[in-house]
Amino acid sequence: MQRLSPLDAMFLQQDSPTVPRQIASLAILEPGEHPLDYDRLIHVINERIDLVPRYRQVPRTVPGALGTPVWLDDENFDISLHVRRSALPRPGTSAALHELVGRLIARRLDLDRPLWELYLIEGLSEGRVALLFKAHQALVDGSETVDLAQVLLEETAYDRDIPHEEWNPRSEPNAAELVVGTLNRNLRHPGEAIRVAELNLGRIARRLPVIGVDGQPPNSVLSTELSRHRRFASLAASLDDFRRVREEHGGTVNDVILAVIAGGIRGWMLTRAEPVTPKTSFRAMVPMSVVAEDGLPTSLGSKVRGHLLSLPVGESNPVVRLHQVSYALKDHRETGSAVAANKLANLPGFATSTFHAVGARVADAEAGRGHQIVITNVPGPQDPVYMAGEAVSEVYPCIPLSGRRAVSIGVTSYNSKVFFGIVADREAVPDVDVLAQCIEDALLELVESVDGRRTRAPRGRQRPAKS
Repeated sequence: MQRLSPLDAMFLQQDSPTVPRQIASLAILEPGEHPLDYDRLIHVINERIDLVPRYRQVPRTVPGALGTPVWLDDENFDISLHVRRSALPRPGTSAALHELVGRLIARRLDLDRPLWELYLIEGLSEGRVALLFKAHQALVDGSETVDLAQVLLEETAYDRDIPHEEWNPRSEPNAAELVVGTLNRNLRHPGEAIRVAELNLGRIARRLPVIGVDGQPPNSVLSTELSRHRRFASLAASLDDFRRVREEHGGTVNDVILAVIAGGIRGWMLTRAEPVTPKTSFRAMVPMSVVAEDGLPTSLGSKVRGHLLSLPVGESNPVVRLHQVSYALKDHRETGSAVAANKLANLPGFATSTFHAVGARVADAEAGRGHQIVITNVPGPQDPVYMAGEAVSEVYPCIPLSGRRAVSIGVTSYNSKVFFGIVADREAVPDVDVLAQCIEDALLELVESVDGRRTRAPRGRQRPAKS
């Protein structure tokens, strides 16, 4: 009988209609010889769900809140309650897909059932389908449990033959057994018992009326009271464009991505007539992978730490903006603990959605540092991968909103493309598609700076080759 960690218990405790504690990812699949349908998807998941046993478990509270909840088998588990179908109206546009995804990621999970859902979205243009994975932040921790997408991924269009055993749920312990087990654990792990007490005090404090200033940032373009509804927008760009900018101006692809986001926020604010001065900046929480103690990153053992970055939104020059971001992240690179993108992307069994989930957990665990936006960036494989026999063409992270943060951005590089998934509060950010367009424009600015410099190179003088 396993227990939720204090952090997982906090996520479960803080789940609310305005802040559903769930992370999502959207994968778009190209049609193969046998288009993916609902029955085949159910079959594939049934074959592989043994690899993630927590997907058939539910968290049960301990009487008296003496300890964190425990994971118990769901005796009434029904996969059809978790794998669902939806369809877009013809002609299956991106705008229709974005609208549907925004509605689905805002819908809370049923906390009395295993904490995940998967939507098969049909009706996309050109015969494509999409898979929207949703999992509670208490479920996917990258260690005990990975994202379901990770066990569905294949390197070829042919499914592996995975041994499958008939599943029989274990009976639930009674209340007395839960209490005795919890008290014994508290005696063995007093530090955990203290954290449980702090969680209980925090729950009581949230029920009390708030008096005075709550320490939250004032309303701004990125900070507001969250509603129950969300919007979603996506952007796909060429990875070569980011590499060209890196080769010309230095830094890393990650630096270029963050500078492009800063430029995109700047452009978006100007379209809204928001005040932008040379000193305008926003604190971004950027979870970054670091090496484990043995010096080698692993898909389950990599550490992820939150890095607080000041996005130079007030800087009008895109190249200077990039240099400011590169300088701010210089210390992280020079510690020797940063994981190279190519090493991370080549990890066996790698799935970007698991790393995004871990990054979002880190960002929420460090909410006290006062960041205004969460940005996760995970390098993915540069060769095609498959799900249920279908080639994955696009993949977009959906990072949850929390606190008063009205926008979050997840970035994944995959198969020579860079995919941005933007989640926003529906009421505070009705123009999230404009933000996506402004991010694309900010990338174009940097690409033009590269082309312009090469065009203006003096005659008879060759540029040195970039390694």
